[in-house]
Amino acid sequence: MNSKRFTLPVDEYLALEHVPFYIEDALSQLLEHKEEYTQFGIVRFFADYFNSVRNGNHILFREFSFVKATPHNRSSFLRAFWRCFRQIGKNGDLLTVMEYRSLLQLLCPDFPVELVQKAARIVLMDDAMDCLMSFPDFLYAFQIQFYYEEFFENIAVIYQDLLSGKSPNTVIVPTSFSAEQVTRPATSNTAAQEGVDSPLFCGCIEALCERYKYSHPPLSSIKEILCQVQRVSFYGFLMAIAKHEGINCDIGSLPSKADLLIDPEMDRELEKLIAQISVSPTSNSSSSTVGHKEPVRKASPRKSLHYRRRIDIESDGSNEETDSSEN
Repeated sequence: MNSKRFTLPVDEYLALEHVPFYIEDALSQLLEHKEEYTQFGIVRFFADYFNSVRNGNHILFREFSFVKATPHNRSSFLRAFWRCFRQIGKNGDLLTVMEYRSLLQLLCPDFPVELVQKAARIVLMDDAMDCLMSFPDFLYAFQIQFYYEEFFENIAVIYQDLLSGKSPNTVIVPTSFSAEQVTRPATSNTAAQEGVDSPLFCGCIEALCERYKYSHPPLSSIKEILCQVQRVSFYGFLMAIAKHEGINCDIGSLPSKADLLIDPEMDRELEKLIAQISVSPTSNSSSSTVGHKEPVRKASPRKSLHYRRRIDIESDGSNEETDSSEN
C-alpha cells in the first residue's frame, strides 16, 4: 500500500495515482459504446473497467498514446508482452528488431518502431542493428527503454554534453527531444567509445533526479552501477541498468532472469488448451457417425482480448493471453 495515501491531500493523491485519467477514459469508452454497456448497467461497467485496470488487462489492443500514458499502463504492457510471448524464450528463438516490433503490434497496433530500435541498441551496443536477439536480452532492454523513456532522453543529452567537453554546471536538460537528439551518443569516434567520467556523470544524474517529475531508476542503483567503473559509455550504462536486478524489482513488471521462463499459471492454461485440441478430433469423428458434425470453434484473440468486449477478464493467467502465446 502506498504510504502517501495517508499523508497527501485527496486531490494530490488521486492525481499521483492517475485516477482522474482512468475515470476520463472510462467515461470516454462508455459514451463511445453506450449501446453495448447499457445492457448490463453503468455500475457494472465501471466495476469491470477498474477491475481490468487493477489486473493490467486494460492496455490490450489500445492505442500507443494510452499504453504509455501512466507508469501502471507501461508496467501492465510489459507484463502482458512477457506472458504472451514467453514461449519464444523457452524455445530459444532469436528474432530481429522488426520481428519483435511485429509481436508488440499484436498487442498495440500502432506501437512505434523507433522505441523498439532504441531497445535493440542497448542489446547490440548500436552495432549491426540487423543482428538477431534472444527474447530475454531484448525483453529486459525493452523494459527500461519503455518504462524510463523520458528519463533516458534527458540522460542522452547530458551524456552528449559531457562527451563534448561541456562543464557539468552548464549542462541544459530539455523537457522534450527528437529522435535524432536521443541517438546522438551513438558516435564512432574514440571519445564516444571510451565514454565519460563516471563520477562526473553520476553527479549530473543525481542533480537531474532531484528535480525530475517522471519515473527514473532508484538513485542508489545508479550510483552502485557507476561507482564500479572509472569511465562509462552511454549504451554500456543502459545495459548495466537493464541487467540490474534491483531496478527490475523496482519496476515490478518482470520476474528475475532466472524465473523469466517460468510461469506455472500460464503453463496450466496451455496444458488445458492442448488437452482440448487433442480431444476435439475424436469428438468430431464420433459426431460424424450420426450425421451431425459440429465445427471446432476457436475464439478470436483480438475480439476476446479487447477489454471493451471482455472487460471482466478474471486474472493475468487468462485463456486470451494463452491464445497469444500459442501464436
